[in-house]
Amino acid sequence: MSSAWKIVADLPDPELPVVTIADLGILRDVTEDDQGRVHVQITPTYSGCPAMETISEDLVEALLSAGYQHVDVEFVLSPAWTTDWMTEDAKQKLLAYGIAPPGAVGHGGAVALPLSVRCPQCGSLDTRESSRFGSTACKSLWVCRSCHEPFDHFKAL
Repeated sequence: MSSAWKIVADLPDPELPVVTIADLGILRDVTEDDQGRVHVQITPTYSGCPAMETISEDLVEALLSAGYQHVDVEFVLSPAWTTDWMTEDAKQKLLAYGIAPPGAVGHGGAVALPLSVRCPQCGSLDTRESSRFGSTACKSLWVCRSCHEPFDHFKAL
């Protein structure tokens, strides 16, 4: 693992600051040469994700501050990001933050729509989807029928 990788892997996601870009699985590759040039590849969680520009700026700033001379950030769209790339640690951090983490997607092509999502507040499965879109487009809004608390669910993609 390169020094540059270690620097950028710890950068928090701007929309979900409890997880890093490495936790989310959007950090694909980091290469560096002996001339101080770094090339970083990241994959958006979905097409048009507004956080990608902020993440790119954060990557450049962190690496330039660490003494690298030139930083190039590339958006890699294929293969498309999937929630299967999230670490188990990321899912636990989301749960502790009050966001229901996604389930496994698998590689069968179909994405299952959950009929119920475990409430991150009380653990109940007696929940319902209130809106397909939550605080960001990658999350949906759910409500727990047991504790009556609303919560975000990170969509499985």
